[in-house]
Amino acid sequence: MGLAISNLSKTYPNGVKALDDLSLTIGNGMFGLLGPNGAGKSSLMRTLATLQLPDRGTVSFDSIDILKEPMRLRKTLGYLPQEFGVYPSISAENLLDYFAILKGVDSKSDRKRRVQEVLELTNLYDVRKKHVAGYSGGMKQRFGIAQLMLNNPQLIIVDEPTAGLDPAERNRFLNVLRELARTATIIFSTHIVDDVKDLCKEMAIMNGGRILQQSTPQNATKELTGKIWAINISREELEAIESTFPVLSSKYIEDQKIQVRIHSESCPTEHFYPAEPELEDVYFIALKRDA
Repeated sequence: MGLAISNLSKTYPNGVKALDDLSLTIGNGMFGLLGPNGAGKSSLMRTLATLQLPDRGTVSFDSIDILKEPMRLRKTLGYLPQEFGVYPSISAENLLDYFAILKGVDSKSDRKRRVQEVLELTNLYDVRKKHVAGYSGGMKQRFGIAQLMLNNPQLIIVDEPTAGLDPAERNRFLNVLRELARTATIIFSTHIVDDVKDLCKEMAIMNGGRILQQSTPQNATKELTGKIWAINISREELEAIESTFPVLSSKYIEDQKIQVRIHSESCPTEHFYPAEPELEDVYFIALKRDA
């Protein structure tokens, strides 16, 4: 059961290798695919959503060969791309009815029932008569979830869904995904570490079209216990620290001091102090190893 990806490769005509012999197994629930922009995440999402073919490799979901039976997969697929497109001057209710027709829901009564259900689940029922073009960013993202739920999908793919959302909209959006993850396989592609930390029971870090690390957020963080060290310095000291130590990240803290975090098996100098590992540390370490 679940999604099985084996030896997937894709090189575009311009020479960019988007997928590089990538293999991955994903079970039920929420799976976070974490990586920087340009890592190949969207290429993988488009391949899984049957929008492009790889040069080689195999992909299956449960008993469906995705590459050979794309129409069969689409009946159980929900896809929210990075940009959902331009909305016509039509109400959310009518637009969802149109999408339901495209997804093969032929019965008018079935469409009406399903449209009402997804509007209520995404908390859009009260604004169902409004044009989607006038929705806020968060409401548009929830509309995107509503449209992908119309066919009760078992495989759901969302690509960079929280970019640009304010904190309240982000929380509402993630709560909808949490509910869906109880009965479906959801692949959540993002470059925002907090999205994965807050939401996903399993994760993989991707860069250069390859999977660098696969784990759970909890286990990946736990493995760094005793190996993350921090020092608080002035802005003027930052360059010297960066040239001497393997810096993972730096950020301003109180009194205009900068906290610098490094990865080391032991305390680098007496001036450093042990820091609690964070998922962001896991992410930066994986990318540094791949550099």
